[in-house]
Amino acid sequence: MQRFSDVSLPRHAYTALLWTALSLGGTAALAAPEASTPTAARPAASAAELLASGDSDTAPPAATLTANDPVMRLLEERGFVESPAERSLLNKVRDKASDLVLTAMNFIGVRYRRGGTSADGGFDCSGFTRHIFENSVGLLLPRRADEQAKAPGLLQIDRGDLKPGDLVFFNTLRRTFSHVGIYVGDGKFIHSPRTGGEVRVEDMRQAYWLKRFNGARRVPQVSGELPRTAP
Repeated sequence: MQRFSDVSLPRHAYTALLWTALSLGGTAALAAPEASTPTAARPAASAAELLASGDSDTAPPAATLTANDPVMRLLEERGFVESPAERSLLNKVRDKASDLVLTAMNFIGVRYRRGGTSADGGFDCSGFTRHIFENSVGLLLPRRADEQAKAPGLLQIDRGDLKPGDLVFFNTLRRTFSHVGIYVGDGKFIHSPRTGGEVRVEDMRQAYWLKRFNGARRVPQVSGELPRTAP
């Protein structure tokens, strides 16, 4: 039987499998590679680069975490995870992420394309959020970021009340609601950033994003809250 460690996958597909496995708590569904299995060459980006770095004082001992979790062991041997801080961030996102967030994580590494609405062709920011919500909760959002911010039935959310799966908006083109992403927890969001970039996770607490944050919206289908129209 072919083992997970023997399979060669595109970067974003490989990342998707890892996130799916992490969401299941690192079950034995993915067999850890044997000691005799040669490890693949280190990918261009580490876990910290894909997910953005973060520190935590709640991370379990590294040796215990790796020994008990075959997925973490695979991540470590493949070069995705190096430090306790990186392991802690992976656990945080795994613990907090909804199905919608995990769906979004599947597309880390997909290139940006202006007007793009698919993984094959690439995404722009609003094409990415529209694709994720349509395929995870069956909600077809408007096409443009500013239209998504004004979509009827969405809940207006304060920055301090953000939950994974919320839409977050920014002024990046000198106009309100000109950029959109999806909040994933721990002060971070996933988005398709700009020409030459690719879908990635960034920290909203960075000065650039703090200064440009416009607001957030919550989809009732995700949160289970009663709908009200955002102004």
